[in-house]
Amino acid sequence: MVGQGRQGNGGRAGGSGATRRVVRVLPVALIALGMVFDVLTPPSFTGSPFFTAAPLIAAPLFTLWATALTGALAVCAVFVLHLLDGTGRQVEALTELVTVLTVAGLALLINRMVRRSGERLASARGIAEAAQRAVLPKPAERIGGLHVSAWYEAAQADAFIGGDLYAVQETPYGVRLAVGDVRGKGLGAVEAVAVVLGAFREAADTEPTLEALAQRLERALAREGTRRDSLDAVEGFTTCVLGEIPPGVGVLRLLNRGHPEPLLLHGNGELAVLAPAEPALPLGMGELGGRPDLVQEWDFPAGTTLLLYTDGLTEARDGAGDFYDPADRLRGRIFPGPQALLSALSSDVRRHTGGGATDDMALLAVGRPGEREPERRRTVPVVPRGDAA
Repeated sequence: MVGQGRQGNGGRAGGSGATRRVVRVLPVALIALGMVFDVLTPPSFTGSPFFTAAPLIAAPLFTLWATALTGALAVCAVFVLHLLDGTGRQVEALTELVTVLTVAGLALLINRMVRRSGERLASARGIAEAAQRAVLPKPAERIGGLHVSAWYEAAQADAFIGGDLYAVQETPYGVRLAVGDVRGKGLGAVEAVAVVLGAFREAADTEPTLEALAQRLERALAREGTRRDSLDAVEGFTTCVLGEIPPGVGVLRLLNRGHPEPLLLHGNGELAVLAPAEPALPLGMGELGGRPDLVQEWDFPAGTTLLLYTDGLTEARDGAGDFYDPADRLRGRIFPGPQALLSALSSDVRRHTGGGATDDMALLAVGRPGEREPERRRTVPVVPRGDAA
């Protein structure tokens, strides 16, 4: 992810640090509490629950040696207490000692299992990160004289890539870009993402028009749909926006195949929704017929930023079930560049949803530098319009 930053989490960071400090001392504190309880209570009472809890708490949180040390301290505490009481040879004392010793041994086993699971998870995360870099590589910050920033968040826990896609590429026809959303989840969606992006990277350099580029993507999906069961040739489809920014001309061309409308943010805070003149079917549904692809052109002057996104943004809901409206939230706001825009936008979405996500979200922002634009411009936080007052 490009330019990723989280805002407003200082309280959570401080809270998590305090929690970690408490956890570090909790096993030792339990052993100490067990000894105090055993000393201050009648002989019929025992601190055994405290001594058995200490190594079990240490097992998933500490290293193997720290867990073993915690278990040894608990066993020693039980032994010393009964030795001082003169009850070391009684059946109850031996039973308590064996119980704590057994729990300490189980704690070591739990520790090993947790560590191995953690190593496998770390390996899986490394593979997922490598897959993301291969399928959705980080775009350069400057492409064809334009400022570029991309953002990707997967809804699935511990996932790094899903069914959303983005691509930016400098070609003989200018900077071409794509943002799309593949129907479905899991590996099938990732495979479809790879197909679309592979076809885009090859065809963007050779096809003279966006209409021809869209047809190349259509054929690529149809071809793969007949080869792989995970890419259903009948029901599979991909919503997509294809864009082209010719060199030396302040215009923007877009072809929308059933995808959410891009936004155009001007340097003075004005915002335009780039809705297609006619609705079109997504990629992969060409066999159903429909009208020919329609490319529309808009002015793209200096100081303007184009924002493309997937429906993970517009379908994000708050606790009351209200959808996130990026046009309403961004209208009247000013950002120093695409990276600051995406960082503020992603943080605002997390505030809107309370941190949860039900769908993948891909964001792509492309800005044309303003003429004699100062290096730092005023940035207004993204807040609901009703809160602005």
